[in-house]
Amino acid sequence: MAFLKSLNREQKEAVGLLQVGTFLEYFDFMLYVHMAVVLDEIFFPQTDPHTTSLLTAFAFCSTWVFRPFGALLFGWIGDNIGRKTTVIMTTAMMAVSCMIMANLPTYAQIGVSAAWIVTVCRIVQGLSSMGEKVGAEIYISEITSPPASYAAVSFIGAAAAVGAVAAVGVAVLTTHFGFNWRVAFWIGAGIAVVGSVARTRLRETPEFVDMRRKFKLLIEKYEKTNSKKEKEIRKTVSDLRMKKIPRATLLGYFLSQCGWPISFYLGYIYFNATLKTVYCYTSEDIIIHNFVLTIMQVLQAFIWAFVSFRVHPLKILRIKGTVFLPLILLIPVCLFYKVGFLSILLLQSLILFFNIGMNPAEYVFIKQLPVYKRFTASGLIYALGRASTYIVTSFGVVYLTSWFGAFGTLILTLPLCLGFFWSLNHFEKLEGLRPDKSSNPDLGVEYGKAA
Repeated sequence: MAFLKSLNREQKEAVGLLQVGTFLEYFDFMLYVHMAVVLDEIFFPQTDPHTTSLLTAFAFCSTWVFRPFGALLFGWIGDNIGRKTTVIMTTAMMAVSCMIMANLPTYAQIGVSAAWIVTVCRIVQGLSSMGEKVGAEIYISEITSPPASYAAVSFIGAAAAVGAVAAVGVAVLTTHFGFNWRVAFWIGAGIAVVGSVARTRLRETPEFVDMRRKFKLLIEKYEKTNSKKEKEIRKTVSDLRMKKIPRATLLGYFLSQCGWPISFYLGYIYFNATLKTVYCYTSEDIIIHNFVLTIMQVLQAFIWAFVSFRVHPLKILRIKGTVFLPLILLIPVCLFYKVGFLSILLLQSLILFFNIGMNPAEYVFIKQLPVYKRFTASGLIYALGRASTYIVTSFGVVYLTSWFGAFGTLILTLPLCLGFFWSLNHFEKLEGLRPDKSSNPDLGVEYGKAA
């Protein structure tokens, strides 16, 4: 493949190690999500429904609520200590939490302590997952160059999607065939340990090393300089550390992060009530149904990653957004005419395939952030964008559909689509793919040179 031939041996090894780590990270992370129907009965008290609901909700929400804290923690480590250190730490944290959950006594054995230990493990997993994907994408962005960068970074998202598929597959085996869920956690923990050790072979990214070297030289110069130059060098050091990111870029990055949660909700969750009430799906049927959808999610991730080696990723995002709009307009039609579960499955699959997430343009967005703020800024925006949109979508759709029926989804989805296209326009200008009115209208940059 032309993509692989464009990478040297060290780059291929780094991409492979990071993909394996991300796969395991999201397998372990999503395993509990899809196994919640089984695990909640094992680790949480069932005698008091109210207490059970509160503890279960807290265990689930803590994963997302603590993600911004994980972004700040690993952002600081990634921007001050190094990218390599971060990706090793995140894998190790996930391995430890999985080991604990694989051996954790049940509620019947140790009481409510089991519930709290599970909750702490979920918090740790939420924190580590925040640093994992962002750290892997930044690392690859800083060791490769376009157009190989576009595909290489996109494969991190593909690895996460494969991890989610594996987690759903284990959930199917457990609920239908009595597979021991503890074995799944042990396998995940074991491979995570191996992955964490293997990642010690990685070298720090040249871009980060270069920035640290420049910063160190400026500090040394500042310490040795005379008083006349002191203020000038102090300002240079401060500018290097505190380089401001344009507000429009921050807003565009944030809006681009809001697209995947609505795509995920419409693709996986929104139709579940209809499938149960109209088509008599059981909970086990929903899991199998979602397993088919996760396969589509994996296919789209790999397809768009390979296409991005030939077509600029921002052009791919425009194609995806253009198709996504008419698809969401079909949602009220499908529900009103009760078109059948196969038609719903097809619509869900298309929504996931043409989702308005960042894939495969992550590299483009990341490279617009300064190196010394790149990890913190991208991680925090990722966490805030995903968490806020998941919360607004989950609660907003409930109320909007109760007031406006199926058309309520459009009230929430259309503004997010507009935000997605605004973000796309902004980054197309930064990449030189769209003329900027404030500059030469004939300005353009060839594909592969924009980044």
